[in-house]
Amino acid sequence: MNTTVIFEIISSYGLIAVFLIIALEYACFPLPSEIVLPFSGAYAASQGIPFIVILLISAFAGLFGSLICYLVGRIGGNALLEAAKKKFGKLTAGIEASQAWFYRYGGISVMVGRMLPLCRTYISFIAGLSKQNPFKFITYSFLGITFWNFVLVGLGFKLATHWEIISLYAKRYTYVLLPFVLLLIFIVVCKIKRDKNSGRKTAEIKSKRI
Repeated sequence: MNTTVIFEIISSYGLIAVFLIIALEYACFPLPSEIVLPFSGAYAASQGIPFIVILLISAFAGLFGSLICYLVGRIGGNALLEAAKKKFGKLTAGIEASQAWFYRYGGISVMVGRMLPLCRTYISFIAGLSKQNPFKFITYSFLGITFWNFVLVGLGFKLATHWEIISLYAKRYTYVLLPFVLLLIFIVVCKIKRDKNSGRKTAEIKSKRI
């Protein structure tokens, strides 16, 4: 979809258009979040819409689109994956990158993958394909989507008429942020392991007392 058309649709139909376009982007349609999200923030600022409102709309739209992609992966299975790779060669890199992230980092990759190029949208399909627990998928997805949207929508909201600057640098700075994302994964994984170990020790102490 041409970016000019996106701008015209949002300008004409407002928040409903914002929700639908962001949902489509997260449902693996070829729409650039680096343009859509900052413009949505700029649109909200120009209309006097509070930032928290546009952030929540964008987050729930992203979750809705991600759930569509998740269900397609869960129901469609490997046959659909192979068909997509053969018919749409350009999707292969994104799908394979998402698979690598998911199989390496598990459920947490659904959250972190929202902030990485290639993985951002396809990670939902891979999570569905791997039959990830729906509750975990929704939780991790909502956290990752909200963070990513907070950054891009927030910058668009703040810069308003100069929102185009964000789209020019968003992809470049995503790679700069990658080390911090990996650090976040490490911290979260360590915390989860520590909580599990402490839970086991507590259970052992209780069983001994009994």
